[in-house]
Amino acid sequence: MFEAFSDPARLTLWLGPACFTSTFETYDFRPGGEWVFVFHGPNGVDYPNRSRFVEIVWPSRIVYDHVMPPHFRMTMTLDEEAGGTRLTWRMAFETVALWEALKGVCVPANEENFDRLESHLCHS
Repeated sequence: MFEAFSDPARLTLWLGPACFTSTFETYDFRPGGEWVFVFHGPNGVDYPNRSRFVEIVWPSRIVYDHVMPPHFRMTMTLDEEAGGTRLTWRMAFETVALWEALKGVCVPANEENFDRLESHLCHS
């Protein structure tokens, strides 16, 4: 599962909500490295993203800061469990008000993201 995130060629195949695609400009997968990409929505709208990797511990932890609005810290941990891997996905927003404003979009979008990741892992 770690490689599904650490390899940009694989990551772009599953990252994002259903029917979204992405174009990566920069993917420097190391602490301090920058990740710049654009989500392309099914409605034709582009959503630019810029993040900076904070911590990478192979094969169990990836932390990055989304450094443009909305600001948040993403922490992913991968723990081996009974024949599989548990992914814990934490988005820590700057304020509770920001989280409240975005949770209606983030929660369903992340569920679609997890569905795409599962499909990618089952078919690769």
